[in-house]
Amino acid sequence: MDEYGYHGGSDSMSAIRLLERIGAFTSTYFVVWILLGSALALYSPSTFTPLGEYIPVFLGVIMLGMGLTLTPADFRRILERPRDVFIGAAAQWVFMPVFAYLLVVLLGLPWEIGVGLILLGAAPGGTASNVMTYLGRGDVALSVTITSVTTLAAPLVMPAWVVLLAGESVTVTFGAMAEEIVLIVLIPVIAGLGLRIVLDRYAPTAAEAGLSVFPAISVLAIVLIVAAIVGLNVEEILAASAVVFLAVIVHNALGLGAGYGAGYLTGMSTDRARACAFEVGLQNSGLAVALAVAFFDPIAALIPALFSVWHNISGPALATVFTRRDDVSITESDATSTAD
Repeated sequence: MDEYGYHGGSDSMSAIRLLERIGAFTSTYFVVWILLGSALALYSPSTFTPLGEYIPVFLGVIMLGMGLTLTPADFRRILERPRDVFIGAAAQWVFMPVFAYLLVVLLGLPWEIGVGLILLGAAPGGTASNVMTYLGRGDVALSVTITSVTTLAAPLVMPAWVVLLAGESVTVTFGAMAEEIVLIVLIPVIAGLGLRIVLDRYAPTAAEAGLSVFPAISVLAIVLIVAAIVGLNVEEILAASAVVFLAVIVHNALGLGAGYGAGYLTGMSTDRARACAFEVGLQNSGLAVALAVAFFDPIAALIPALFSVWHNISGPALATVFTRRDDVSITESDATSTAD
């Protein structure tokens, strides 16, 4: 406060706008940072391998940021549109783990690698799905709600699928994996939600600043996770067969297609079907990476790490297809109106 009682509001707003521009810039070029981090890790793996032990911390930061974006209104939407939320969540819970298991069997993936694909398939939606839904002109509110529901259910859903599909091939227990997910996902999300409620009530400017800067922080955390896993698995990545890359690409494509199909066939509007496509097809690969490192051989993190790179290519590509389809429809509609 200065001598005239002015609190420097304009300076605060300018700082927030700057943070928003930084967040928008980092999000827009998300795939560039992912590819750059991966390339640096391939070139100098020893620089990034020490980050491996901090993967759960980075993931916790991302989940805290996700919690900060949530409000009680997001959860009220569950009551307002329970049918669409249930369809989107159920499609993700069922399709992706089953697709993963079938690909492991059909492609003959070694089990120490295949378990990473199953972890990925059982993972909840990632924050990338919300961003891609926005870019693809989908229903962002539905996307955020489905992500929230699947994330909160992850401590039950993920261990159940891994134990069911892996059976005697794994020694990890349901309880141990559920506890890990609660620590690195559920608690940070709830903490972020609680912090958002407090800041909105008592320090709205700080809340706005946090929402502005966290996209950049989340992008940095995701890039560090991917770089760490690439560094830890550089030899395996360079030696990975085409089958491993095929598994990543096909699993992602099946998820995007099945998600959109589930929305379309159940009568959802186009924007909601698009949200389902991204929710089902874009998994929380960071969580799959963290669990792979915590409970399995580091090679199990190979497929989730590759997926982290790939889905940040396929997601924007599909979003572009959707927006161009809209633009063509608008152009054709304008042409028809002019002709009439």
